[in-house]
Amino acid sequence: MSRVKDAHCVAFLHWALPRLGLRWAGYRKVRRRVCKRVARRLRELGLADVRAYGERLEADPAEWRTLAALCPVAVSRFYRDREVFEGLGAEVLPALARGASRLECWSAGCASGEEPYALALLWHLRLAARFPGVAFRVLGTDVDARLLERARTACYGAGSLSGLPAGWREQAFEPRGRLWCLRGEFRPAVELAQQDLLADLPAREFDLVLCRNLAFTYFDDGGARRALERIASRLRPGGALVIGLHEHLPAPAEGFEPWPGCRAVFRLTCVKNARAAGASLHA
Repeated sequence: MSRVKDAHCVAFLHWALPRLGLRWAGYRKVRRRVCKRVARRLRELGLADVRAYGERLEADPAEWRTLAALCPVAVSRFYRDREVFEGLGAEVLPALARGASRLECWSAGCASGEEPYALALLWHLRLAARFPGVAFRVLGTDVDARLLERARTACYGAGSLSGLPAGWREQAFEPRGRLWCLRGEFRPAVELAQQDLLADLPAREFDLVLCRNLAFTYFDDGGARRALERIASRLRPGGALVIGLHEHLPAPAEGFEPWPGCRAVFRLTCVKNARAAGASLHA
Protein backbone atom coordinates (compact mmCIF):
# COMPACT_ATOMS: atom_id res chain seq x y z
CA MET A 1 0.00 0.00 0.00
CA SER A 2 1.18 3.54 -0.64
CA ARG A 3 1.78 5.87 2.27
CA VAL A 4 -1.52 7.63 1.54
CA LYS A 5 -3.41 4.36 1.52
CA ASP A 6 -1.61 3.25 4.65
CA ALA A 7 -2.78 6.44 6.38
CA HIS A 8 -6.34 5.71 5.26
CA CYS A 9 -6.08 2.16 6.55
CA VAL A 10 -4.73 3.34 9.90
CA ALA A 11 -7.71 5.68 10.25
CA PHE A 12 -9.98 2.78 9.36
CA LEU A 13 -8.36 0.55 12.01
CA HIS A 14 -8.76 3.28 14.63
CA TRP A 15 -12.47 3.19 13.83
CA ALA A 16 -12.96 -0.57 13.39
CA LEU A 17 -10.75 -2.22 16.00
CA PRO A 18 -12.61 -0.90 19.08
CA ARG A 19 -15.84 -2.23 17.57
CA LEU A 20 -14.22 -5.67 17.52
CA GLY A 21 -13.03 -5.41 21.13
CA LEU A 22 -9.43 -4.86 20.03
CA ARG A 23 -6.81 -2.22 20.88
CA TRP A 24 -5.13 -0.04 18.27
CA ALA A 25 -2.00 0.14 20.45
CA GLY A 26 -1.49 -3.61 20.02
CA TYR A 27 -1.70 -3.33 16.25
CA ARG A 28 0.48 -0.29 15.71
CA LYS A 29 3.64 -2.25 14.86
CA VAL A 30 1.87 -4.93 12.82
CA ARG A 31 -0.70 -2.75 11.10
CA ARG A 32 0.74 -3.34 7.62
CA ARG A 33 -0.08 -7.03 7.84
CA VAL A 34 -3.70 -6.27 8.62
CA CYS A 35 -3.87 -3.50 6.04
CA LYS A 36 -2.70 -5.91 3.33
CA ARG A 37 -5.48 -8.30 4.30
CA VAL A 38 -8.04 -5.50 4.28
CA ALA A 39 -6.83 -4.42 0.83
CA ARG A 40 -7.26 -7.98 -0.42
CA ARG A 41 -10.79 -8.05 1.01
CA LEU A 42 -11.59 -4.79 -0.79
CA ARG A 43 -10.53 -6.36 -4.08
CA GLU A 44 -12.69 -9.42 -3.37
CA LEU A 45 -15.71 -7.19 -2.75
CA GLY A 46 -14.95 -4.83 -5.61
CA LEU A 47 -14.79 -1.81 -3.28
CA ALA A 48 -12.80 1.30 -4.06
CA ASP A 49 -11.40 2.15 -0.62
CA VAL A 50 -11.72 1.64 3.12
CA ARG A 51 -14.42 4.30 3.33
CA ALA A 52 -16.58 2.13 1.10
CA TYR A 53 -15.66 -0.87 3.23
CA GLY A 54 -16.79 0.99 6.34
CA GLU A 55 -20.13 1.62 4.67
CA ARG A 56 -20.34 -2.08 3.80
CA LEU A 57 -19.71 -3.00 7.44
CA GLU A 58 -22.45 -0.65 8.60
CA ALA A 59 -24.89 -2.16 6.11
CA ASP A 60 -23.90 -5.82 6.55
CA PRO A 61 -23.25 -6.87 10.18
CA ALA A 62 -22.09 -10.31 9.00
CA GLU A 63 -19.06 -8.67 7.36
CA TRP A 64 -17.72 -7.82 10.82
CA ARG A 65 -17.04 -11.54 11.32
CA THR A 66 -14.97 -11.55 8.15
CA LEU A 67 -13.03 -8.51 9.28
CA ALA A 68 -12.45 -10.09 12.71
CA ALA A 69 -10.92 -13.12 10.98
CA LEU A 70 -8.47 -10.82 9.17
CA CYS A 71 -7.13 -9.26 12.36
CA PRO A 72 -5.23 -11.99 14.26
CA VAL A 73 -1.48 -11.57 13.78
CA ALA A 74 0.77 -14.55 14.49
CA VAL A 75 4.41 -13.86 15.27
CA SER A 76 5.74 -17.22 16.37
CA ARG A 77 9.07 -18.99 16.59
CA PHE A 78 10.69 -21.55 18.84
CA TYR A 79 11.96 -20.26 22.18
CA ARG A 80 10.61 -16.76 21.55
CA ASP A 81 11.81 -14.66 24.50
CA ARG A 82 14.47 -17.16 25.53
CA GLU A 83 14.67 -15.63 29.00
CA VAL A 84 11.12 -16.78 29.67
CA PHE A 85 11.79 -20.36 28.60
CA GLU A 86 14.97 -20.48 30.64
CA GLY A 87 12.98 -19.37 33.68
CA LEU A 88 10.37 -22.04 33.02
CA GLY A 89 13.04 -24.70 32.79
CA ALA A 90 15.05 -23.58 35.80
CA GLU A 91 12.33 -22.50 38.22
CA VAL A 92 8.70 -22.91 37.26
CA LEU A 93 8.38 -26.40 35.81
CA PRO A 94 10.58 -28.04 38.48
CA ALA A 95 8.48 -26.38 41.20
CA LEU A 96 5.26 -27.58 39.60
CA ALA A 97 6.62 -31.09 39.02
CA ARG A 98 7.74 -31.78 42.59
CA GLY A 99 5.31 -34.25 44.09
CA ALA A 100 3.14 -34.35 40.97
CA SER A 101 2.19 -37.37 38.90
CA ARG A 102 1.37 -35.31 35.80
CA LEU A 103 1.68 -31.78 34.49
CA GLU A 104 -1.00 -30.26 32.27
CA CYS A 105 -0.01 -27.20 30.23
CA TRP A 106 -2.04 -24.94 27.94
CA SER A 107 -0.62 -22.74 25.18
CA ALA A 108 -3.44 -20.30 24.35
CA GLY A 109 -3.00 -18.70 20.93
CA CYS A 110 -0.41 -21.26 19.84
CA ALA A 111 -0.43 -20.17 16.16
CA SER A 112 1.54 -22.71 14.09
CA GLY A 113 2.67 -24.70 17.10
CA GLU A 114 6.13 -23.42 17.94
CA GLU A 115 5.27 -22.57 21.54
CA PRO A 116 3.66 -25.87 22.64
CA TYR A 117 6.31 -27.90 20.84
CA ALA A 118 9.07 -25.80 22.41
CA LEU A 119 7.54 -26.42 25.82
CA ALA A 120 7.44 -30.15 25.14
CA LEU A 121 11.08 -30.10 24.05
CA LEU A 122 12.06 -28.18 27.19
CA TRP A 123 10.49 -30.88 29.31
CA HIS A 124 11.77 -33.92 27.43
CA LEU A 125 15.29 -32.70 26.74
CA ARG A 126 16.00 -30.95 30.01
CA LEU A 127 13.63 -32.07 32.77
CA ALA A 128 12.06 -35.47 32.10
CA ALA A 129 15.06 -37.39 33.46
CA ARG A 130 14.79 -35.47 36.76
CA PHE A 131 11.10 -36.29 37.11
CA PRO A 132 10.70 -39.77 35.60
CA GLY A 133 7.31 -40.39 37.20
CA VAL A 134 5.66 -37.25 35.87
CA ALA A 135 3.51 -37.40 32.74
CA PHE A 136 3.71 -34.21 30.68
CA ARG A 137 1.06 -32.94 28.29
CA VAL A 138 0.53 -29.65 26.41
CA LEU A 139 -2.69 -28.43 24.81
CA GLY A 140 -2.20 -25.83 22.08
CA THR A 141 -5.27 -23.84 21.02
CA ASP A 142 -5.80 -21.18 18.39
CA VAL A 143 -8.75 -19.63 16.59
CA ASP A 144 -7.10 -19.97 13.15
CA ALA A 145 -7.69 -23.39 11.58
CA ARG A 146 -5.06 -22.77 8.89
CA LEU A 147 -2.34 -22.14 11.46
CA LEU A 148 -3.34 -25.28 13.34
CA GLU A 149 -2.99 -27.34 10.17
CA ARG A 150 0.57 -26.05 9.86
CA ALA A 151 1.13 -26.93 13.51
CA ARG A 152 -0.03 -30.49 12.91
CA THR A 153 2.61 -30.97 10.21
CA ALA A 154 5.25 -29.81 12.76
CA CYS A 155 7.63 -28.78 9.97
CA TYR A 156 9.42 -25.42 10.11
CA GLY A 157 11.98 -23.32 8.33
CA ALA A 158 15.45 -22.98 9.79
CA GLY A 159 14.76 -19.38 10.84
CA SER A 160 11.94 -20.49 13.14
CA LEU A 161 14.34 -22.85 14.94
CA SER A 162 17.26 -20.44 15.28
CA GLY A 163 16.46 -19.56 18.89
CA LEU A 164 16.61 -23.12 20.18
CA PRO A 165 19.43 -24.10 22.57
CA ALA A 166 22.52 -25.52 20.91
CA GLY A 167 22.05 -29.05 19.61
CA TRP A 168 18.29 -29.19 20.02
CA ARG A 169 17.51 -28.78 16.34
CA GLU A 170 19.62 -31.79 15.38
CA GLN A 171 18.36 -33.80 18.33
CA ALA A 172 14.66 -33.14 17.91
CA PHE A 173 14.17 -32.42 14.19
CA GLU A 174 15.01 -34.14 10.93
CA PRO A 175 15.62 -32.28 7.66
CA ARG A 176 13.01 -32.63 4.95
CA GLY A 177 13.90 -30.54 1.92
CA ARG A 178 14.17 -26.95 3.13
CA LEU A 179 12.21 -27.69 6.29
CA TRP A 180 12.98 -29.27 9.63
CA CYS A 181 10.28 -31.64 10.91
CA LEU A 182 9.80 -32.60 14.55
CA ARG A 183 10.70 -36.21 15.22
CA GLY A 184 7.83 -38.52 16.06
CA GLU A 185 8.86 -39.22 19.66
CA PHE A 186 8.33 -35.57 20.62
CA ARG A 187 4.86 -35.15 19.10
CA PRO A 188 2.53 -37.21 21.35
CA ALA A 189 2.93 -34.78 24.28
CA VAL A 190 1.21 -32.02 22.26
CA GLU A 191 -2.51 -31.89 21.48
CA LEU A 192 -3.94 -29.20 19.19
CA ALA A 193 -7.50 -27.82 19.10
CA GLN A 194 -9.32 -24.91 17.48
CA GLN A 195 -10.69 -22.59 20.16
CA ASP A 196 -11.43 -18.90 20.65
CA LEU A 197 -10.18 -17.81 24.06
CA LEU A 198 -13.21 -15.59 24.66
CA ALA A 199 -15.75 -18.14 23.44
CA ASP A 200 -14.37 -21.59 24.31
CA LEU A 201 -12.55 -23.15 27.23
CA PRO A 202 -10.71 -26.47 27.53
CA ALA A 203 -12.56 -29.04 29.60
CA ARG A 204 -9.69 -29.73 31.99
CA GLU A 205 -7.57 -27.71 34.43
CA PHE A 206 -3.91 -26.85 34.01
CA ASP A 207 -0.77 -26.37 36.07
CA LEU A 208 0.76 -23.96 33.55
CA VAL A 209 -0.89 -21.60 31.07
CA LEU A 210 0.98 -19.57 28.45
CA CYS A 211 -1.01 -16.68 27.01
CA ARG A 212 1.67 -14.53 25.44
CA ASN A 213 1.30 -11.63 23.02
CA LEU A 214 -2.41 -12.24 22.54
CA ALA A 215 -5.07 -11.19 25.02
CA PHE A 216 -2.96 -8.65 26.87
CA THR A 217 -1.66 -7.06 23.68
CA TYR A 218 -4.58 -7.04 21.25
CA PHE A 219 -7.77 -7.24 23.36
CA ASP A 220 -9.36 -4.10 24.76
CA ASP A 221 -9.53 -3.67 28.54
CA GLY A 222 -12.79 -5.56 28.91
CA GLY A 223 -11.63 -8.42 26.71
CA ALA A 224 -8.30 -8.67 28.53
CA ARG A 225 -10.06 -8.89 31.89
CA ARG A 226 -12.45 -11.55 30.60
CA ALA A 227 -9.54 -13.51 29.20
CA LEU A 228 -7.74 -13.40 32.54
CA GLU A 229 -10.86 -14.54 34.37
CA ARG A 230 -11.32 -17.42 31.97
CA ILE A 231 -7.69 -18.47 32.32
CA ALA A 232 -7.98 -18.31 36.11
CA SER A 233 -11.00 -20.60 35.96
CA ARG A 234 -8.83 -23.28 34.32
CA LEU A 235 -5.64 -22.79 36.37
CA ARG A 236 -5.06 -25.04 39.36
CA PRO A 237 -4.18 -23.53 42.77
CA GLY A 238 -0.49 -22.67 42.77
CA GLY A 239 -0.34 -22.88 38.98
CA ALA A 240 1.57 -20.47 36.77
CA LEU A 241 0.48 -18.02 34.07
CA VAL A 242 3.05 -16.80 31.54
CA ILE A 243 2.44 -13.61 29.54
CA GLY A 244 4.54 -11.64 27.07
CA LEU A 245 7.63 -9.82 28.30
CA HIS A 246 6.12 -6.46 27.36
CA GLU A 247 2.59 -7.21 28.57
CA HIS A 248 0.85 -6.45 31.85
CA LEU A 249 -2.03 -8.19 33.56
CA PRO A 250 -5.22 -6.14 33.50
CA ALA A 251 -6.23 -4.63 36.82
CA PRO A 252 -7.45 -5.88 39.14
CA ALA A 253 -5.45 -9.09 38.71
CA GLU A 254 -6.80 -10.59 41.92
CA GLY A 255 -5.34 -13.93 42.86
CA PHE A 256 -2.10 -13.53 40.89
CA GLU A 257 1.33 -12.59 42.19
CA PRO A 258 4.70 -12.45 40.39
CA TRP A 259 6.67 -15.68 40.41
CA PRO A 260 9.91 -14.91 42.27
CA GLY A 261 12.93 -14.64 40.02
CA CYS A 262 11.02 -14.96 36.74
CA ARG A 263 9.87 -12.23 34.40
CA ALA A 264 6.37 -12.38 32.93
CA VAL A 265 5.34 -15.33 35.13
CA PHE A 266 2.59 -15.17 37.76
CA ARG A 267 1.39 -17.68 40.34
CA LEU A 268 -2.30 -18.16 41.08
CA THR A 269 -2.60 -17.82 44.84
CA CYS A 270 -6.03 -16.39 45.68
CA VAL A 271 -8.07 -19.40 44.66
CA LYS A 272 -11.43 -18.21 46.00
CA ASN A 273 -11.46 -14.96 44.04
CA ALA A 274 -10.12 -16.52 40.85
CA ARG A 275 -12.62 -19.40 40.96
CA ALA A 276 -15.49 -17.00 41.65
CA ALA A 277 -14.48 -14.91 38.65
CA GLY A 278 -14.34 -17.97 36.44
CA ALA A 279 -17.67 -19.28 37.72
CA SER A 280 -19.35 -15.97 36.91
CA LEU A 281 -18.53 -16.53 33.24
CA HIS A 282 -20.86 -19.51 33.14
CA ALA A 283 -23.68 -18.22 35.33
